[in-house]
Amino acid sequence: MERVPNLTRDDAVAAVRNPLAFIAERWTPQPRTVQRAALAALVMAVVIVVTGGAVRLTGSGLGCPTWPTCTDDSLTTTRAMGFHGVIEFGNRMLTYVLCAAVGWAIIAARSQKPWRRGLTRLGWVQFWVVMGNAVLGGIVVLVGLNPYTVAAHFLLSTALIAVATVMWQRTREGDGAPRPLVGKAVQQLVWVLVAASVLLIAVGTVVTGAGPHAGDSAEVDRIPLDWATVAKAHAVLAWIVVTLTFALWFVLKAVDAPKGPLDRTRDLFLILLSQGVIGYVQYFTHLPEVLVAAHMLGSCVMWIGVLRVLLSLRERPGAADGADGALPDTAAEPVALTKA
Repeated sequence: MERVPNLTRDDAVAAVRNPLAFIAERWTPQPRTVQRAALAALVMAVVIVVTGGAVRLTGSGLGCPTWPTCTDDSLTTTRAMGFHGVIEFGNRMLTYVLCAAVGWAIIAARSQKPWRRGLTRLGWVQFWVVMGNAVLGGIVVLVGLNPYTVAAHFLLSTALIAVATVMWQRTREGDGAPRPLVGKAVQQLVWVLVAASVLLIAVGTVVTGAGPHAGDSAEVDRIPLDWATVAKAHAVLAWIVVTLTFALWFVLKAVDAPKGPLDRTRDLFLILLSQGVIGYVQYFTHLPEVLVAAHMLGSCVMWIGVLRVLLSLRERPGAADGADGALPDTAAEPVALTKA
């Protein structure tokens, strides 16, 4: 067994001044460890969205009526606050678990040899998004679940998922310049798909803000729009995203695109179909809480699927040999819109 060196006073000072550099000097994680750390941060970003939805669906949004403490006199929930206080306070505590997951991803990325600065920056972006969203979550409580702040809270969580997805993908690639695997026209089609997906998610927050699940049993302001009309607009956007995805799959097949973009597009199409079934069933069954929660989870998975399609359109050389999901180092010529 390797002997652990004794820490000197200088080591302690160095650890206080720059703890990440101190850890990086003494630990070199395997590529698989860095990938798992990034994946853990992504999973927790999704979990915090779903549990936040559970807070709203159980009417526990004001279970802790103030922030950053739970009540004016207590940091934590009290017995008198009952079930709703436990749900709301439990969701707040999950933020610390999310911070721990993001912190692990930052430490693992900083300790990898050679040091990948871009990967570490992605971890820090996640950290600051989490901090910003925690403050925004407090504002949501202080303004009595104003639907516009609730929508912003969800959209910032969606941004966190985007950064976490990119970081997870980057742990499975090298740091070389990206090389396109498809032609310009296909790339433009995918960017249209991304834009339509962002609009779909944004309109989904309007459906939530105008719908019946206000987040608390007390009187809560709603977005002054007809919920059914907004839901129909949301459904139209969903069909646009499905159509774009099918068109992309058809084009990729027509030009003999590489397996990566084809597989990611197929995965996204199946996710969209599942999400559509859940959406229609919840609409016609008057929004049961379980199906609404499933639809929120599906929204996160759909967004990850869209981003994976986008990221599959290029490769970066220099991925670690033997790492799961590492892309090959050999260059691939971009495919055009028609066969040669």
